[in-house]
Amino acid sequence: MLYDTHYRDGKKVAFKKFNLNIAGLLFLPGDFDAGEKYPAVVVTHPGGGVKEQCSSLYAWNLAQAGYVTLAFDASHQGESEGLPRYLEDPASRVEDIRSAVDYLMTLEYVDEERIGAMGVCAGAGYTLSAIQTDARIRAAAGISAWDVGDSARNGFPGVNIENFMRTLLKEVADARTNEIRGGAPSYWHYVPDSKDEIDENTSTIQKEAREYYRTPRCRYPTSVNKYLVSSNDKLAAFDAFAHLDTVSPRPILLIVGSEADTIYFSDAAYAKAREPKEIYRIEGASHVDLYDKPEFVGLVVRKLVDFWGRYLK
Repeated sequence: MLYDTHYRDGKKVAFKKFNLNIAGLLFLPGDFDAGEKYPAVVVTHPGGGVKEQCSSLYAWNLAQAGYVTLAFDASHQGESEGLPRYLEDPASRVEDIRSAVDYLMTLEYVDEERIGAMGVCAGAGYTLSAIQTDARIRAAAGISAWDVGDSARNGFPGVNIENFMRTLLKEVADARTNEIRGGAPSYWHYVPDSKDEIDENTSTIQKEAREYYRTPRCRYPTSVNKYLVSSNDKLAAFDAFAHLDTVSPRPILLIVGSEADTIYFSDAAYAKAREPKEIYRIEGASHVDLYDKPEFVGLVVRKLVDFWGRYLK
């Protein structure tokens, strides 16, 4: 990897989501004392990502600031269990976060009154959904937030395809029918696998993310860049910000690059949330810049430490 995500510093753990084993990386403060009680933060990866990428980068940085942090692979993905493989189901992804909170509740050194959650990209959208229904999450933060439901219904930022959702759901219908009749599962790529797959319908964010996920910058073996086509009906039915107005007085923080083509997601979440809420724009940064580029990650971490310090410490 071009930029170290610090995943090697995490302790490998596993926790239950129903009957599934979820693979995680647990990060502890440098001066950790098992007899003390610590605030804790769950960190959720983007769509197509795994725990060893940007979620472990932020988990490691927060551990240096005195937090117990947990990064994990979504069920059906990475090293976590779950069939079918490579399912991207928002309801399942949100339940993953609740299950991660369940796990933190079993750790004697975690203060159950001081648990927060954060995520990156789709992980931010799933986190903002989770806080709406899990009162144990005392505060939530989203970095480069993305509402996967909106993009399934309307297409990716800056790409206008006529009848996008109708075409999408027709492909889902064909895939499901083929599979139930014994055909092989159908998959899509999250991002172009190579430059050859880029065309006039490829959004800026997909081009950026390809450079992150599919090159030495942050390629990782368990991030395989595919998901079931039959996930798309579930994505299209999802609204990450549906009841965000009910979260107050628990606080919401949104961090986004000023040059991100996805900035409208953070703006929409901010508009829906009630006080206390904050949106923090990092000048000159794009959506994916906040995943790993040191000059921007440092600013994000500083803001997160301030936010968690006010609401969890």
